[in-house]
Amino acid sequence: MSYLEKLLEGVDLEWKRLEDITIFSNGKGHEKAITNNGQFIVVNSKFISTAGKVVKYTNLQICPLIVDDVLIVMSDLPNGKALAKTFLIDENEKYTLNQRIGSITIKNKSTLLPTFFNYYLNRTPQLLKFDNGIDQTNLRKKQILDVKIPIPALSIQKEIVSILDTFTELITELTTELKTELKARIQQYSYYREQLFSFEEGEVKWKSLSEIGELVRGSGLPKTDFTETGIPAIHYGQVYTYYGTYTSETISFVSPETAKKLKKVNCGDVIITNTSENLEDVGKSVVYLGKEQAVTGGHATIFKPSKSITGKYFAYYTQTSHFSKLKRKYSKGTKVIDVSAKDMAKIIIPIPPLEEQNRIVSILDEFDRFTTSLSEGLPKEIELRKKQYEYYRNMILSFPKQESE
Repeated sequence: MSYLEKLLEGVDLEWKRLEDITIFSNGKGHEKAITNNGQFIVVNSKFISTAGKVVKYTNLQICPLIVDDVLIVMSDLPNGKALAKTFLIDENEKYTLNQRIGSITIKNKSTLLPTFFNYYLNRTPQLLKFDNGIDQTNLRKKQILDVKIPIPALSIQKEIVSILDTFTELITELTTELKTELKARIQQYSYYREQLFSFEEGEVKWKSLSEIGELVRGSGLPKTDFTETGIPAIHYGQVYTYYGTYTSETISFVSPETAKKLKKVNCGDVIITNTSENLEDVGKSVVYLGKEQAVTGGHATIFKPSKSITGKYFAYYTQTSHFSKLKRKYSKGTKVIDVSAKDMAKIIIPIPPLEEQNRIVSILDEFDRFTTSLSEGLPKEIELRKKQYEYYRNMILSFPKQESE
């Protein structure tokens, strides 16, 4: 018998719909009231998905919350990780609820512990079937209230919560240690990257991008053009939100008809962002290494390197402080920052022999894998700890009766 089976031996287990045991309410929009500092924390999807690490504030408590309310993310981007994530409120006066976040209040806490309810709801899979991965995913009130949950005796709920609290604390400590080490490695990576691109005067030739390759400005490609399959496509926003230094696969596709109207990206080409709300994300780049020709659209420029430079060498160079200073020189705009393809072509970079470029790339590839790869290095370890936690949490919450779909 499993631990849970032993715990429930001889005990009646009741399943109830959330509609019968909770009160549900939606948050309200705070867009005009959000600030970097304020009296109240605005609970949005980022706040919940990062367990309170990403915070926005307001001085208006538009939608107050009650202690022990369980909050749930109602909307997320395609393939996002926030949909149906939950958060348990611990203070009355600290928070205000943003739109597309639902608040669930337990009617009778003498039969259902909020901590148990939060643990169970955060692992329940029924709601994730509504994540279709194409358009923005949205949950509806009815979908949430239709969920059935087990309600064992209060003593059993307390024991399960105690075990999960202990395990959560242990995994958090392990993950924190790994993240601290990862932060140190990233700083080390940044230091060596700067050193590798620090050439003495006269040591290498310096050339503008227009001299060492072709720059092609993209156009079109709204997200509504995406399809589940088809021609590989890279949207400019994905360059600074999803991709790393290089990729051989894309997360988005377009139809062959749409692809005909877009700029083509070949293996070894570099896609550079021209536009963003901040300067840091302008000039971000990703090298496309896919075998199949891809496409990109507006707010992006394709750098097609000549034989004197490799795409990876250039992409790594765009991560240096020197490149950052140059793009700042050519940037235009305040709320929306843009560096045009014409100005991008003026940026001058060092061009060592190809043998030296490959040596630099080889070193930085190792650092990149160790600090960003989910298949090896520290990010893999962090992901494994997360999966380990989810496995044991789900196992101890796997009650004998399956939830209705």
